[in-house]
Amino acid sequence: MVPSVRESCPIQLTAPLRRSGPPLWLATMSDEGRLSGPGGLNGPGSLSGPGSLSGPGSLSGPGSLSGPGGVAVATEPAPARQGLLPDEPLRELAARYGLKPAAVRPPILAYIRELWQRRHFVVGFATARTVAMYTEARLGQLWQILTPLLNAAVYYLIFGVILDTKRGVPNFIAFLVTGIFVFNFTQRSFVIASRVINDSLPLIRALYFPRASLPLGYVIIELQQLMISYVVLIAIVLGTGEGVTWYWLLVLPVMLLQTLFNVGAAFILARVGAGMDDVSQLLPFIVRTWMYTSGVMFSIQTMKTLIGHHKLSYLLQINPAAVYITLTRNALLTSQRLSIPGAAPYNKHLCTLYYADPSKFLKSDNPAIGYYSAHCAPLISNTGLWLYAVGWAILTLLVGFFFFWRAEARYGRG
Repeated sequence: MVPSVRESCPIQLTAPLRRSGPPLWLATMSDEGRLSGPGGLNGPGSLSGPGSLSGPGSLSGPGSLSGPGGVAVATEPAPARQGLLPDEPLRELAARYGLKPAAVRPPILAYIRELWQRRHFVVGFATARTVAMYTEARLGQLWQILTPLLNAAVYYLIFGVILDTKRGVPNFIAFLVTGIFVFNFTQRSFVIASRVINDSLPLIRALYFPRASLPLGYVIIELQQLMISYVVLIAIVLGTGEGVTWYWLLVLPVMLLQTLFNVGAAFILARVGAGMDDVSQLLPFIVRTWMYTSGVMFSIQTMKTLIGHHKLSYLLQINPAAVYITLTRNALLTSQRLSIPGAAPYNKHLCTLYYADPSKFLKSDNPAIGYYSAHCAPLISNTGLWLYAVGWAILTLLVGFFFFWRAEARYGRG
């Protein structure tokens, strides 16, 4: 309506408003019910007179002012649903477009196929993390080698010099470094796997992929670091007088079996750590205790204090870390392979001399005798160690993978 000074001139506006959807039209307003003009606020057409909100022209219908002088406003129709059939169930809609729920655990064989299809992603992810791990440090990737070497120096000072555990162990430096490098592979895999799900929540919630890719990828990261460390380890082995033999090739199957064991254990720890944050805080203490009982700094097979405790010595020798450490030492170190109990025919007299004074009766000048400790009776043979290595790897991998897969749909939900 266009008002003038004295009166109003009713005009019908027929142009549609600038808006989306169906147009709305404005009707007219007469003298009665207007807010201005004769009568002011108290006369006819005022808020309290005829045509007011309380009299004729009041709000009497849904969405409009009806009556004489009222404003009739058309209601806006509900927008039509775009792209969806009115009564189509969501399940049928998802099936029509080939959609499937993301937070559903797939069958285990399908899950293995999905994991295999993403093998390039897993390897690429592991390689990128390995390169980026020490980029902010000045020494960069050298820390992958310096860290275990510094640990070896500390352990040699404490156990080799102060506690004198090197007595009766030939080539103790290579013996110690080998044990530290091999155990460090398992230790880091365990600790990182325990928090891998919680640390990767943004990635888990943003993308769909088999969650087993994460613990598997981090074990591969540690495997790549182990392979770099082996360059230094071989240099130390050669520098301490050990020779290159065909037994060195046995390092490859030992490394493979240890990797399978680490992957299976990583699956278990990843699921447990996803539900309990305290696991990642407690695990380093557990792993450190495990290191002290796995023969990293001493020889379980020839330790004098274990004489007469055959069951305890047997349990210490068959624990997974000790098995993989012993097999790696036997492959790389000729002195270890020739001095381990059972390497020579049993001789009670020579074995007694060794335990009487391991430093004095370590190795005889007589080639027929060789290392005195080799004439002691073994609790477990070298073949038995290989069987345990295979058994630990397969059992842990199968149990760990099934245990992790069972909770696939719950990862990332907080």
